[in-house]
Amino acid sequence: MQKMLEKGDQIPDVAGIDQNGKEIRLEQFRGKKLVIFFYPKASTPGCTKEACNLNDYRQELERFGYQIIGVSADSVKRQKNFSDKYEFQYPLIADENKEIIQAFGVWGPKKFMGKEYEGIHRTTFLVDENGIIEEVIKNVKTKEHAQQILNQ
Repeated sequence: MQKMLEKGDQIPDVAGIDQNGKEIRLEQFRGKKLVIFFYPKASTPGCTKEACNLNDYRQELERFGYQIIGVSADSVKRQKNFSDKYEFQYPLIADENKEIIQAFGVWGPKKFMGKEYEGIHRTTFLVDENGIIEEVIKNVKTKEHAQQILNQ
């Protein structure tokens, strides 16, 4: 497993395809603050709560200068269905080849119900206008994630 990026690290210039089939390069957000949240699987209960909570507080986050980007290893079609169903107002990147996921170091061994497997660690990175990580939230509270971000 690649080491997870930490506070003070520069984010990598990686790209992915969003739910609408459009390429999103992290570099294109220079000059803007970012909330990049990595979630295990679109349309699962925890991921739905987290993504909806961020969508509900999107305008408040934007008042603080944040743009939101969600990333998972789901397909473009699955991300599109997820986004359309809940009317998300931000891009969801379908990182099927895990390029972004690996670059941020959020892929690795997990345990669930006694089983070990490889997967995405639910993690959020708060990034400043220069592409430097200001904060890493590892203990994500899915129902109140926006408040966690705003309280940083």
